[in-house]
Amino acid sequence: MVFSSNAFLFLFLPLFLSAYYLTPNTRRLRNYVILAGSYVFYGWWRPDFLLLFTAVTAFNYGVGNMIGKHGARTPGARRWMRIGVVVDLAVLGYFKYANFGVDSFNEAIAAFGMAPFSMTKVLLPIGISFYIFESISYVIDVYRGSVKATRHPVDFATFVALFPHLIVGPLFRYKDLAGQFEHRDHSMDLFGRGAVRFMQGFVKKVVIADTLSPLVNYCFVLPEPTTGDVWLGVLAYGAQLYFDFAGYSDMAIGLGLMMGFKFIENFNRPFLSQSVTEFWRRWHISLSTWLRDYVFYSLGGSGRKTKLRMHFMVFVTFLIGGVWHGANWTFILWGAMQGALLFTERMLGVSGQPDGFKWWRWAPTFLFSVAFSLVLFRADSVGRAIEMYKPMLFMKDIGGVSDPLLAVVTAMQIATLILAYGLVVFEGLREYGPKLTLGSEQQRVLASVFLLVPLFVLAITKLSAQGYSAFLYFQF
Repeated sequence: MVFSSNAFLFLFLPLFLSAYYLTPNTRRLRNYVILAGSYVFYGWWRPDFLLLFTAVTAFNYGVGNMIGKHGARTPGARRWMRIGVVVDLAVLGYFKYANFGVDSFNEAIAAFGMAPFSMTKVLLPIGISFYIFESISYVIDVYRGSVKATRHPVDFATFVALFPHLIVGPLFRYKDLAGQFEHRDHSMDLFGRGAVRFMQGFVKKVVIADTLSPLVNYCFVLPEPTTGDVWLGVLAYGAQLYFDFAGYSDMAIGLGLMMGFKFIENFNRPFLSQSVTEFWRRWHISLSTWLRDYVFYSLGGSGRKTKLRMHFMVFVTFLIGGVWHGANWTFILWGAMQGALLFTERMLGVSGQPDGFKWWRWAPTFLFSVAFSLVLFRADSVGRAIEMYKPMLFMKDIGGVSDPLLAVVTAMQIATLILAYGLVVFEGLREYGPKLTLGSEQQRVLASVFLLVPLFVLAITKLSAQGYSAFLYFQF
């Protein structure tokens, strides 16, 4: 089940919220409701994957308790921590990379005339990358002493299964939510703020991202794209990916507020970034901080190391981040590209916290960290990425888009693309422009709701017409 579906909006969510608020808020009873609802939410598509999901949850709960019994940073705790991380990574590796590994192996041996190795295709469970990483963070945090091993299995199971972020994140750490499982506030104000945030994300996803989706899909399969075709496709994909993923994060945060949870922000106007370092402080914040805390530091990226070694560890960290995104050479090269850009910036001493907005810093950042890298991120293969890089870099038929693309692109798609980047400019004016106060806070809230509700109704109407609408990060 996904947020952008009629089943969620008109069946699951009303029933869940009714059960949640009708349950007495004592002794974590509402956590049981969340856990049950989250299992229904996850098992809606494939009930059999609940077996793997609950097994991973139970395993990491047990490992956490074993670490807790030995004490933080003790030899026994270190042994159990390593067992937990290795098993978690083995599960993720099998389900996410087995097909890729076999296909790559067969391509290699085919060059020597050997028969390919046969294996049944492994189906990727939805959300496995997110709940495995969250389980790893819990095990490591208990070992480090950042959080105590929980004695409440329902609290831990609810943390892993919490449906607002279960499928596409943001990536949470148990230590940030532990207190909220024991006690959290509920009020009409929080619920209202959550509803507004959910509607904002829903509109971003359905009205903007989904409208751009056909244009992006067509641009990335054109047999002989021109320079105009590629740039139109890349700009459209950048907007689609941002409004799709940021929209999901908004919906997750909004749903959390409806239940009294306060989640971390996952995006902070990333297209305004003036360096690659700043971009990764603004884009998918929960992942970039996770990679820093559990990969970079674990690889020795801090402490008494030379600057060259520390900068190289940044490259390695983002290479691993590329592998995490998907089982394809395109993602590995994308991670290497991001790591190389970050390595170069660190060697040059580029600041990740600029003072004011400077277009000559913004332009190359958007060009390299967003536009160029998105070709690899979206292309189905390295060969296809190269086919798109050629006209993108060497200017082929720069007069405009090709006739085949003109035949399918619609005025609505172009208008939506202009709207998307208009909103990005508006975000820039809010952050770097003159500070304007338009009425009281209450008046501004009422005005935003007045504008938002019709758009939300429009989004629901559009969704009902087009049917199911998947999120782009489902594949990760």
